[in-house]
Amino acid sequence: MVFIKKLGQTVFTTHDLVSLSGKSASTVVQSLNRLARQGLATRISRGVWAEAGPKAFSPFEIIPCLFPRQRVYVSFISALHLHRIVEQIPQVITLASTSHSKTIRTGAGVFSVHQIAPAFFGGFDWYKDDGNFLVAEPEKALIDSLYLSSRRKKQFGHFPELHFPPEFSFKKALWWAGRIPEKTIRLYVLKKLKALEAK
Repeated sequence: MVFIKKLGQTVFTTHDLVSLSGKSASTVVQSLNRLARQGLATRISRGVWAEAGPKAFSPFEIIPCLFPRQRVYVSFISALHLHRIVEQIPQVITLASTSHSKTIRTGAGVFSVHQIAPAFFGGFDWYKDDGNFLVAEPEKALIDSLYLSSRRKKQFGHFPELHFPPEFSFKKALWWAGRIPEKTIRLYVLKKLKALEAK
């Protein structure tokens, strides 16, 4: 428990504690399992834990621990919700990555990773400057959604009601749409974007 306090973060990995304590992975896991039985720690996913306490943690805090060697950013409907463009709270946290699409189910939520082209991977920053997780800019989150809706599964093709704030830039969204490498997808997204702007 001393080493968890030294980490200074609610969510952490087994590897974090191994590095800090100098103890073996099996010793650290045994200690964490004991703390979990005592109600002092919670296992979120394989190798990912949270300190139990009065401070509730957000599922978004888990993202850096789930993808320690892979760069991902919150995008699509989840990012649009964080930017208050979509009011409805998504049931799944949606992430963009250059690696294969997959779904990760944890004790704190479901994370859906969607693959996008490496040349189109950008337009994100730290969420509210707290340095905890990366999130797409509102314009990029919209274009990412339209980009994915062009695929076979047609995900994110139909949005809940959208509320664009005054600072939302359709010009910037148009620039991102122009960066899509595949011509057929680029034209599809531009058509969808123009229809949204005309509403």
